[in-house]
Amino acid sequence: MLEDDLLTRISIDPNICFGKPCIRGHRIWVSLILDLLAGGESIESILEAYIGIEREDILACIAFAAKTIQDLYSDDGE
Repeated sequence: MLEDDLLTRISIDPNICFGKPCIRGHRIWVSLILDLLAGGESIESILEAYIGIEREDILACIAFAAKTIQDLYSDDGE
C-alpha cells in the first residue's frame, strides 16, 4: 500500500480527541499506537486489543509519524 493511501486512514478533527491525529473512524490516537509499538507490543497484539482496526491502520500510524518527522526536518533551502 502506498504512503498516500495509508495516510488517508489518519484523521485530524478539532472536534474529535482534542484534534489529535487518530485512526479514521476510531478514537484511537496515532501516538497511542506508536507508544505501544515502541513498548514492544506486536502488531498482532494491538489488533487483538483494539477490535475494528486493521493492520493497515497501524502501518498508517507509522507512516504518519515518518511523514511528520520528514516535514519537521525538511530542507527548506538552508
